Amino acid sequence: MKLLIAEDDTSLRNLLKLYLSRWGYDVIETQDGNEAWRALTCGDAPRLALLDWLMPGINGVDICRKVRAELKEPYTYIILLTGQHKEEDIIAGMESGADDYITKPFKSNELRVRLRAGRRILELQDELLAAQEILRARASRDSLTGLWNHAEIYRILVDELARAKREDTSVSVIMADLDNFKMINDTYGHLVGDSVLRLASERMLSLMRSYDYVGRYGGEEFLIVMQGCDWKDAEGLAERLRCSICSEPMDTPEGMIPVAISLGVSMSRPDNRLDANSLVKAADMALYRAKGNGRNRVEMDG
Repeated sequence: MKLLIAEDDTSLRNLLKLYLSRWGYDVIETQDGNEAWRALTCGDAPRLALLDWLMPGINGVDICRKVRAELKEPYTYIILLTGQHKEEDIIAGMESGADDYITKPFKSNELRVRLRAGRRILELQDELLAAQEILRARASRDSLTGLWNHAEIYRILVDELARAKREDTSVSVIMADLDNFKMINDTYGHLVGDSVLRLASERMLSLMRSYDYVGRYGGEEFLIVMQGCDWKDAEGLAERLRCSICSEPMDTPEGMIPVAISLGVSMSRPDNRLDANSLVKAADMALYRAKGNGRNRVEMDG
């Protein structure tokens, strides 16, 4: 783990580096507060810091305050190295944002234990953040297909409509529904139906631009949100989606199964702003017409 030393006393800094290198830390040396601050704000900055309280430039306590005010994530664990022994000084140092302190002269074993505690806290925080990220993903993703779930794709649509209004652009929506999906479930079973949903999702994702969004709206129905498309672009993508689904059968545990899809397209434009509900409803009505006109086709709103 990277560790920052900020200490203006050369002999003490060299001694600290000797200890820390032996203990397996990747040491970054600085000799004043200004250098220390630059090291803490650069890319791939150390997250564990040993700061002298009194040194040229920014002192250790002020660095603590700046770190807590300006560097929110990832967390930096700070130990103050100080010759101050008064209780009020120690309290002031901790209240500035330091996580721990060690007084000079220090014992090497004490320093090692305090650094180990700081390192463990950072590791636990990383584990917690990773767990939170997994929970966020589970809350916003469909567990079967990995696409955005109903709530999240609708939230995305609301956000994209707000952005389009600010930037005076368009938002297009495609409502897509796999044709005769109940027949697939009834004929081959739900496990095969799940496989078809996953494969269809993969084919759709392969056609999306980096700034398009596709979600599982419910059952075998999908909602695609596209920013900045005109009618021709939206219709073209819908047709490519249709072709990608029906161009070749899907390889399922029960063999190759032909699948088709119907799609409805709607748009919110600068000259005709629709809210999220109206936009989805318009795409759904176009999808309904596609189903009524023979399925495996694209219909445009209006």
